[in-house]
Amino acid sequence: MNVADKNESNHGWREILFEVIFEADTPAGKWFDIVLIISILLSVATVMLDSVRSIRATYGPFLYAAEWFFTILFTVEYVLRLVCIGRPIRYAVSFFGIVDLLAILPTYMSLLFFGSRHLLVVRILRILRVFRVMKLGHHTKEARVLRKALYASRRRILVFLFVVFTVVVIVGALVYVIEGEENGFTSIPRSVYWAIVTLTTVGYGDISPKTSAGQFLAAIVMILGYSIIAVPTGIVTAELSQARMREPTCQACPNCSAEGHERDAEYCKFCGTKL
Repeated sequence: MNVADKNESNHGWREILFEVIFEADTPAGKWFDIVLIISILLSVATVMLDSVRSIRATYGPFLYAAEWFFTILFTVEYVLRLVCIGRPIRYAVSFFGIVDLLAILPTYMSLLFFGSRHLLVVRILRILRVFRVMKLGHHTKEARVLRKALYASRRRILVFLFVVFTVVVIVGALVYVIEGEENGFTSIPRSVYWAIVTLTTVGYGDISPKTSAGQFLAAIVMILGYSIIAVPTGIVTAELSQARMREPTCQACPNCSAEGHERDAEYCKFCGTKL
């Protein structure tokens, strides 16, 4: 076998591997994702059961072995994704690439840091691949529209958060002066914490004003909280009404693994590779 035939053979098996791992439009790719999703659910269930003391006391060794089995399985899958993609670095720093890496790191870290393996529940994020498997294209479209609206409204939301931060600091200082340490407001930071809890209408009740002036201030903050909560909702809603996006496909770029291409696209809009 000459060099050209060998390169063509290597290119062929990489294309087949790419279709199975990244494409949800083929039968093999669909079954791969289904098995992957089932494995993710089982691995997350294993971690959750291991956190229950009575179950861990009885089935601890089995759960530990199952955890390592899924970790090795996902490690092999992660390596294969890097091998079959044209730009492995591009995939490694993508959203799913980072999630795939975080899905296997905690188990290896647990060899050095006790308890870190319980962070494996981050694997549940990988279940987002179900949108590709079930052909829920309209859900993918809505997610992209929402992301676009949030990005477009980021500056106004930052201004809003700065205003809220200013309000809670001022209210916290006021209630600290009004109530004092004898009523539980032992410092301005703790008073600011109370202002945040009150403004967001959470109301834990661990500290509350006792004086009439403090209760009057609390009433104003509560009423103000209802109006403030509506502000970011209105900002994002306004952007959502302007966001328009054509329905993308599930086809992934063989070079950079990016998805969300239009149905009539011939080239990747991120790296220019022919689809």
